[in-house]
Amino acid sequence: MARPQRSRSPRREAHVGGVPIRSLPKVSLHDHLDGGVRASTVWELAREADIELPAADARGLAEWFAEQAASDSLVEYLKTFELTIAVMQSADALTRIAREFVEDLANDGVVYGEVRWAPEQHTDAGLTLEEAVQAVQDGLDQGEDGADEAGHSIRVNQILSAMRQGDRSAEVARLALDFRDDGVVGFDLAGPEDGFPPSRHREALDLLAREFFPVTLHAGEAAGVDSIRSALLDGRALRLGHGVRIAEDLEEASSEGDEVHVRFGDLARWVRDREVALELSPSSNLGTGAIAAWGDQIEDHPFDLLYQLGFCVTVNTDNRLMSRTTLTREIAILVEAFDYDLDDVLQFQLNAAAATFLPVEQREELIDLITEGFDR
Repeated sequence: MARPQRSRSPRREAHVGGVPIRSLPKVSLHDHLDGGVRASTVWELAREADIELPAADARGLAEWFAEQAASDSLVEYLKTFELTIAVMQSADALTRIAREFVEDLANDGVVYGEVRWAPEQHTDAGLTLEEAVQAVQDGLDQGEDGADEAGHSIRVNQILSAMRQGDRSAEVARLALDFRDDGVVGFDLAGPEDGFPPSRHREALDLLAREFFPVTLHAGEAAGVDSIRSALLDGRALRLGHGVRIAEDLEEASSEGDEVHVRFGDLARWVRDREVALELSPSSNLGTGAIAAWGDQIEDHPFDLLYQLGFCVTVNTDNRLMSRTTLTREIAILVEAFDYDLDDVLQFQLNAAAATFLPVEQREELIDLITEGFDR
């Protein structure tokens, strides 16, 4: 398989309909804390902890992350997290990284975000799961306060991930429930997808279902439609982390001139008709080979096919460090690839706002905020 090419992105400030994309209010649903650390912060914390680094300076380290992540394998992609997780083992480090995470989202025009991370990976130096979650919440609060003082209102909540190859999902599920009124709004399964279905975590997922706690699961990225089916049936997922391979349940039925008729499989029709949000991450999907069945360029991504067919598509970064991206950039490369206009970009943000794990009243306020921002 050919190595995926870097997606094109204009060097100038990206616009849509004459409006700078960065200035538009945006919603981030799928953004990993350990994948959104600043390269300079990884560099500083690693040197303080005497952790061996693969580059001579922070700029070189950023290049290393991007090169390592530009493979067609999710397994290889995930190896880059060994370094970021290694520097995220203290409360001070977690608080700093969470604060900077909010600062970077605010600078990107994000007004609401949900950051996911796996507390079980941050206890090697003695932190308890509860201490780790509180440290991240402290950083998010500091970041929100700082953004507010700078004139940018932003709110960021936590989604706690359990590692699907591990055995602590029930513990993490209980942790999420303990913090449900203190910044945690959802649960996720992350890590190697193929071979580790949600059915392995029935205790955790059943508990969350009984407690009516929102779930979004990684599915349809490194594995296909069976993984998505398990996320919906075993996990009762309200959103699909990536979910891009739902397109495998579609087939061309006939074509007449430029018009193509598509036949839906039962699963694809359910996801489309029930408006199950797809947390699509174009650059990441390209880098991990999640879209290899369709090609190795952004233009090959089935994002536009899914959008035109009425799926609830959202735009996300996944891992800003590894993909050297921002939400502004992800939207810009889609605008360039598929000739989207301002109304299309607005629809992506409204889809994301409606799919957040906020109470309905707050979702409606968020939708109004986004609509007003685009109108301006």
